[in-house]
Amino acid sequence: MADAAAAGSFFTKIVTWLQSTNVPTQIKDVDVTGLFTNPWFLVPFVALVGYMIWKQSFTELIILVIFVAAWWLSGTEYMKTLVVHGELQINKVLPVLAGAAAVLGFVIYLFFGRS
Repeated sequence: MADAAAAGSFFTKIVTWLQSTNVPTQIKDVDVTGLFTNPWFLVPFVALVGYMIWKQSFTELIILVIFVAAWWLSGTEYMKTLVVHGELQINKVLPVLAGAAAVLGFVIYLFFGRS
């Protein structure tokens, strides 16, 4: 039991520290249009994608595309309506969970299923 309490305390400290850095708020308030029109972001991002294509590291490129797609999907109107008046809409959550499970299965296949 002491280990569980210590683990809970450890994770509480991490969550408290993360909230004190305001990182979740900063991620939530990202100006996507401004980000993808800013050359200080766009040039290294395009260079990274070009380097991945040149090195033929398509696994990492697919992971990057999945990350950007998940970030984009998290800001859609559908995701904003998952919780209405403090109540979770289960009929809207299940397709999201099924899609996430399929993506997770695909990522596991990419890392471990291919030789």
